[in-house]
Amino acid sequence: MSSIDITKMSSKGQVVIPQNIRDELGLHEGEAFAVMGKDDTIVLKKVEMPSPKEVFERVHKWGVKLAKERGIKEEELQGIIERTRGR
Repeated sequence: MSSIDITKMSSKGQVVIPQNIRDELGLHEGEAFAVMGKDDTIVLKKVEMPSPKEVFERVHKWGVKLAKERGIKEEELQGIIERTRGR
């Protein structure tokens, strides 16, 4: 990071990230941040939140892998689901 600016916290605890830093880092409204603090230091770390589609794709990939490892065939799946829900 090549910029240093001074900002203040509002009465609601809000802190403005100066425009030149937002531009430099490519930050946009709605971005998510992890916030860590210790002693007199606060760190904001941009975090990427997965979309619902990305979450579904990860779960699907995990399920396909698990089924393959356990030797579960696609045609057996509905019966397994019904037995599990019937517990």
